[in-house]
Amino acid sequence: MSKKDNYYFDTFVELVDYSCKAANLLDQVITNYDAEQIKIKMEEMHAIEHSADMVRHKMIEKLLKEFITPIDREDIMAMADAIDSLTDSIEDVLMRMYMYNIVEITDYAQKMTQIIKKCCLLLKQAFVELPNFRKSKELHELIVEINRLEEEGDALYTEAIRALYLSDKHNKDIVAWDNTYHYLEKCCDVCEQVSEVIEKIIMKNT
Repeated sequence: MSKKDNYYFDTFVELVDYSCKAANLLDQVITNYDAEQIKIKMEEMHAIEHSADMVRHKMIEKLLKEFITPIDREDIMAMADAIDSLTDSIEDVLMRMYMYNIVEITDYAQKMTQIIKKCCLLLKQAFVELPNFRKSKELHELIVEINRLEEEGDALYTEAIRALYLSDKHNKDIVAWDNTYHYLEKCCDVCEQVSEVIEKIIMKNT
């Protein structure tokens, strides 16, 4: 594959690396939680999301000018949009924690964040493998593991919501965590959606 053809695959890796940075930042926030620092961390998170947007815009500009691409244009767009949704959904978690004035972190939130972080790393490995999708043995295994982790995230979400409504927490804390868990679970879902776009591209091109 030529350097020109590799541009889009390299850009997918670059875009998902921003998702990894966002997931790492969320993990840092949740592991060493300080409600006083959330506003500052939101600004850091937004800077990551904005940088990713700039890379995506540059890629779209290039795509609009090219007649021949290594995979279909609509697949390149679908992939860029899916990765963009992932980085956005991670930012959304931090925004909810700020909006609902979360003061203490739960074990469930920590475990769900770990899953998001693992999924992002697996997606990055998958995108590194993607240019070699016709021969890669690892790619399928990575997608299977992302799907398994998404199911683990679903199970954690179910238990987290049940524990929340069995607790004696104040109503406003229940609302806050109900919504925050929902956004954490959405991140897991979006990781799986990115892997599904990868699968579609493989199926279409083999």
